[in-house]
Amino acid sequence: AVFYFSAYKEKMKELSLLSLICSCFHTQPHPNTIYQYGDMEVKQLDKRASGQSFEVILKSPSDLSPESPILSSPPKKKDLSLEELQRRLEAAEERRKTQEAQVLKQLAEKREHEREVLHKALEENNNFSRLAEEKLNYKMELSREIREAHLAALRERLREKELHAAEVRRNKEQREEISG
Repeated sequence: AVFYFSAYKEKMKELSLLSLICSCFHTQPHPNTIYQYGDMEVKQLDKRASGQSFEVILKSPSDLSPESPILSSPPKKKDLSLEELQRRLEAAEERRKTQEAQVLKQLAEKREHEREVLHKALEENNNFSRLAEEKLNYKMELSREIREAHLAALRERLREKELHAAEVRRNKEQREEISG
């Protein structure tokens, strides 16, 4: 009974999805349309204001025809020969190795990409540091040149003042000698 209930739930999920798909293609369904899915029959009832309504009829296990497969039993497997089993095992091993090689290749590519990104980031950081250092050195050199030019101008003015003072003293001494 539990199996039939879970099968019923699965069928209802399929039905709602199928109903949605069908409603996309056929916006005006035929009246009393009947859908059949193996052991289930779905009849569309009259449309209501709240939406569509369906009548779901599940066939009992005794009603199932012998042609339709029984869901509870797994499909019968044919007996495999030893060579066939060995061939399948080897094919599975080869697929596993191929998949493993592909995963390793992807990891290697990812690592290489990470290395390239890191290298590029370091290079950009070094370029930024180098440019910042060059800019700072340029500003310091410019500041030093301006300071030296200012000091040279001050020295020149001081020298001119000293020359002027010496000339004034000499003129004063000459006047004192002349006057007296």
